[in-house]
Amino acid sequence: MEPSSSSPSPPSPAVTSVKQEALCQSGSEPSSPLEASSPGGSVGTQSSRSAEQHYAAADSNSSTPTKSFVPCKVCGDKASGYHYGVTSCEGCKGFFRRSIQKQIEYRCLRDGKCLVIRLNRNRCQYCRFKKCLAVGMSRDSVRYGRVPKRSRERSGEDSAAPAPRVSSSDTEQSDAETKQLAVYDVILTVSQAFHANCGYTEEQTRGLVRKPLQAQPPVAAGSSSPEGPEVASSTAESLEQQRVWLWQQFASRVTPSVQRVVEFAKRVPGFCDLSQDDQLILIKVGFFEIWLGHVARLTSDSSLTFADGTYITRQQMDLMYDPEFVSSLFHFASTLNAFALNDTELGLFSAIVLLTADRPGVTDLKTIEHHKDRLIDALKVQVCRNHASEPQMLANLLLKLQELKNLGAKHSAHLDWFRLNWAKLRLPPLFAEIFDIPKCEEDVQ
Repeated sequence: MEPSSSSPSPPSPAVTSVKQEALCQSGSEPSSPLEASSPGGSVGTQSSRSAEQHYAAADSNSSTPTKSFVPCKVCGDKASGYHYGVTSCEGCKGFFRRSIQKQIEYRCLRDGKCLVIRLNRNRCQYCRFKKCLAVGMSRDSVRYGRVPKRSRERSGEDSAAPAPRVSSSDTEQSDAETKQLAVYDVILTVSQAFHANCGYTEEQTRGLVRKPLQAQPPVAAGSSSPEGPEVASSTAESLEQQRVWLWQQFASRVTPSVQRVVEFAKRVPGFCDLSQDDQLILIKVGFFEIWLGHVARLTSDSSLTFADGTYITRQQMDLMYDPEFVSSLFHFASTLNAFALNDTELGLFSAIVLLTADRPGVTDLKTIEHHKDRLIDALKVQVCRNHASEPQMLANLLLKLQELKNLGAKHSAHLDWFRLNWAKLRLPPLFAEIFDIPKCEEDVQ
């Protein structure tokens, strides 16, 4: 199956501040310019919504009273219930199940932008499957069978369904089921957030075409480099120029992940309950650790591959950082890969990294720890289900959190070089924003 997008979309020009443009405000999610480039908010998808609603209204099942009609989120046909995390019809439910169970690979002849409605939903299976994922259908719900249905009141759908009758003798069982429902709700929510907002999912990295980082262009005689100095006349100057070039290439390929991590964070259960200041700190301090957990999938002993397929060699990273730090990065990637985490497990792990309470400046530690504990419970269920023969896996995986935190601290120390050499660099604004790197003289004050 071809990935729907081999690389994260470039940052929107309107995005200049993580705090102003991306964080949850006043307890709700504002519409963000990032949505225009997210998997579920492409121009094609937005422009098709009115058409889908129109065809849904003209559905052949017109004998059903209008007020009882609930549309399938994939094609607009009459929904039969809540399937794989989404209100959908029997047709799309079966199509998604077969696609996952048989691992079918689809292709689109129209650049992956086909309109998916009831009347033509069988025309392009690639775009139909892409739409299933975009609206939130969960692979894991197919892989691991039926899970308890989430509360209908939460989604506002199927409100006519009667509440189950629970006798007093069933109170204990009911409480256990309620807790189980809450855990499954966290698993599905995080899984959907990860699939919608990560450039390193199993689907997107499968069959990714790798290509080396473009070499630094030579400086013509009598001209100057983009930073202004003449052609390097010494080894030291040449190495410094290479380092500047590598950092600029590195930054441009990491920046799209900033947008994705922000969008992922906004959908992590409990994150939007926090103050904007705490949200900002958790994202800015935790971003590198979250990104490193994602890119580990595409890291070998000799190179690190970005979401667009471009790879940077270990030797190039040695020049950017230092050999000791780079060795630690590659060791972490290797040991994390040994766990063979699937997308949902990696998503839960990333959410736990995000909700690390002891970040400098964070105030609401109790609330953060509460939501983090819920995520750990969800990861425990997921790991026990998928790795029953490895009873120590969860404990060993949680030990990686401290290793990752140490790497984040060391990376932050390396950024001091940026702050001393900011004038030599042309960094994407969002990259400079997430790492507090000056962009102008005013920022230095």
